[in-house]
Amino acid sequence: MNIQFKKGVLELCVLVLLDKQDRYGYELVQKISCQIDISEGSVYPLLRRLTKEGYFTTYLKESKEGPPRKYYRLTAEGRNYLHELLQEWKDFTNGVDQLIKEGVNDD
Repeated sequence: MNIQFKKGVLELCVLVLLDKQDRYGYELVQKISCQIDISEGSVYPLLRRLTKEGYFTTYLKESKEGPPRKYYRLTAEGRNYLHELLQEWKDFTNGVDQLIKEGVNDD
């Protein structure tokens, strides 16, 4: 898949996953990787940026498998941002779908 497509939707994927429950970084990577081929290195800079912008808070939680894990929690501001992105995504995909239908029908 085109790398620009992935970069564009990765932020939305992270926000959607954190809307349901708090998660730690590697857990997000694993969950997204089940659907989209991404590198671990692409998620952590995004998490840092979105935390800095106030969309997430973080906390440490003990782990049975090793050191404490840093969990990310969506803030109210992050949830508002998610809803804006979801609307933009719906508008965008509807427009693309319409163009694809028009293109396919012209053949």
